[in-house]
Amino acid sequence: MSWTDAAGLAGVLMILAAYAGAALGRLDPKGVWSLLANLIGACGILVSLLIANFNLSSTVMEGSWALVALAGLIRLAVIKRRG
Repeated sequence: MSWTDAAGLAGVLMILAAYAGAALGRLDPKGVWSLLANLIGACGILVSLLIANFNLSSTVMEGSWALVALAGLIRLAVIKRRG
């Protein structure tokens, strides 16, 4: 297994763990840990897609997934800073 495959697989596992945690009520889907796991997971998959096995639709999906997670983290940071 190449390092890009490993990065992609680790990303998939992180996203699935965050989803399972949210679905089972163990993780707040709007919380920092869930959003961070989704951001890191999507970035791992993007590394695999952009370096080794490009696929446009998957790249758009994972890029969007990462941007939504990043927006959520920024929102949490702004809320925390305000108060």
